[in-house]
Amino acid sequence: MKIKFLALSVIMAGASMFANAQETENYYTKKATDNIFMGFGIGGMSVLNGGLNSPTLNLNVQVGKYITPTWGVRAEISGLWQSLEAQDNSWFVTGQKNYENYCKMFGELNLDAMLNVTNWLGGYNHNRAVDFYLFAGPTLNLSSVGTEFTGEMTGDGQAQLAESDDMKVRFGATAGLGLAYNLNNKWAINLEGRFGVTPSIFGAASDCRKAEATGRLTLGATYTFGGKNFAKVSDRVIEKVVEKEVIKEVPVEVIKEVTKEVYAGATAVFFKIGKAKISPEGMVNIKLMAKAMKNTPNASYKIAGFADKATGSASFNQTLSEKRAQAVYDALIAEGVNASQLEKVAMGGTDPMFEKAYLNRVVIMEVK
Repeated sequence: MKIKFLALSVIMAGASMFANAQETENYYTKKATDNIFMGFGIGGMSVLNGGLNSPTLNLNVQVGKYITPTWGVRAEISGLWQSLEAQDNSWFVTGQKNYENYCKMFGELNLDAMLNVTNWLGGYNHNRAVDFYLFAGPTLNLSSVGTEFTGEMTGDGQAQLAESDDMKVRFGATAGLGLAYNLNNKWAINLEGRFGVTPSIFGAASDCRKAEATGRLTLGATYTFGGKNFAKVSDRVIEKVVEKEVIKEVPVEVIKEVTKEVYAGATAVFFKIGKAKISPEGMVNIKLMAKAMKNTPNASYKIAGFADKATGSASFNQTLSEKRAQAVYDALIAEGVNASQLEKVAMGGTDPMFEKAYLNRVVIMEVK
């Protein structure tokens, strides 16, 4: 059974790498610091040996990263207690014939590959409230050796056991399933069940000392730093699409030397999804437009902010378009443009203006 679970861990990890390679055609994590999360849980744990043993308290702390909306990885430290009840073949030579609620402290480290089944089957939706996910991976636990056979027999003809307090590391595998209720883009409540197989921390006192099964059920919460932030791979090449579909390509000589005279026509500055930060490419267009504006001091210009109607609520898109227009307005002022030349407007989320919806994440600067 232990070999089967170890094989399952390897298969899950390999599948994670393969599926991630496939899914990057749709979504990716933009920065290494994006989509990192921490979590905690509290619940119960039971040894599944000779039936369901008395549950004990189980605590865990997790840290991980969502690589894509479907795949993630995490490390989890958990443990506290395990309890083993009466075992027919386990006798102490201490006047007590067998174990009753034999309880031991232990700790474990789990490394999990995580599969969000909801996103895998139904596609990614950042507004979805409930996610169902699977996880599996290797585990190790640390506790005392437990009981060991002394090689001697008791007067009843039973193998004599002795307790050992020496520490021992044991390796195995775990797998489980979870249900997450997303309170918002940062917080989620999680209910998880985990099944594991490792050598028993009770040693020879257990009938399954080489491969003992355990079960855990915990309720907890996770927090994603900065909120879950995924982007379509198409966003990586948005500037190239913009050059082809919206504005004429600017000669390299002009980009390198923004002090040259340019025509004060319409210019666009594009943004990433949900963002109002100006990219280096966007600053090139702002510098070019600022030069033209300063050379035509009698002309007035409209700074119009837009958002992609296909993503986000109407109120969110209105605020976002205002922030984008303000960012471009402030950048033009910083370049020396007279504020009296500028009129700032926010259009909110609009229908596609340039055939593709994501091209609406834009601020357009044009002569009034």
